[in-house]
Amino acid sequence: MQTFVSYDGTTLAYRAVGSGPPLIVLSGGPGRASSYLGTLGGLARHRTLVLLDTRGTGASELPADLSTVRVDRLVDDVEALRIHLGLDAIDLLGHSAGGGWALLYAAAHPGRLSHLVLVAPSLVAVGLPSDVGTEEVLSSRSKEPWYGTALPAYRGMAAARSFAEAARFRAAFEPLMYGRWDAAARAHAAADPAERSLPVSDHYYAGYTPDPGVLPALRALPAPVLFLGGAVDLWPTAASLTQAASLFRDATLHVQPNAGHYPWLDDPYHFSGTVAAFLTT
Repeated sequence: MQTFVSYDGTTLAYRAVGSGPPLIVLSGGPGRASSYLGTLGGLARHRTLVLLDTRGTGASELPADLSTVRVDRLVDDVEALRIHLGLDAIDLLGHSAGGGWALLYAAAHPGRLSHLVLVAPSLVAVGLPSDVGTEEVLSSRSKEPWYGTALPAYRGMAAARSFAEAARFRAAFEPLMYGRWDAAARAHAAADPAERSLPVSDHYYAGYTPDPGVLPALRALPAPVLFLGGAVDLWPTAASLTQAASLFRDATLHVQPNAGHYPWLDDPYHFSGTVAAFLTT
């Protein structure tokens, strides 16, 4: 792990993995340490992944002021990392809640982006829906052997008022997050509780309201954007990503077949090849 001091004196940690030009990676959860990303399906063969632990997660310091882990305030941590790395412009990838974080960075610092990759991004931070057609996606998985227990767990997760409350349903719900509920997926899901900081999760959107100026700023974004989602992901659905991508002047939409919320696990070669090719454009 390497560290740097962010704008408010908080010490943040990141791992640099792989070779090639740097790609800053923002993790999701929200509040999950970057270790769950691994090498993003071998993407580290093509790029040096700079995997940032969100403040309060992994090896990054938990700030005394938890309001600084709110998604819009995390934008300043990315800018502090860019300056620390000595980069005039960055390639940026955000996964899940980290995708919303990346979108806010893009709106605030459009001239600092070369490429933006959004992998199964949460769209909450920019005021767009992530659940268009969720019931249809759920129905498409009804023949899976775990569906009978996963569906009520999904309903419980959706109704939960905090991440701590949602955690009660997580074990039964998890198969819905993966394209294949195999040994690799089960191990990945089992690691979640140890990698997650519930204080960060519960403060990530606390008191947050999307700025009405964000969407106009994103519509004018000069950098190319890749929206990559899984065909059976629930949050965001492929239909939600289709709507979101239509708002950008230079956006590519890629829906990975048979993939869920972690597409690099479902088909690492497909995922890493798609992202690597986009980053060369």
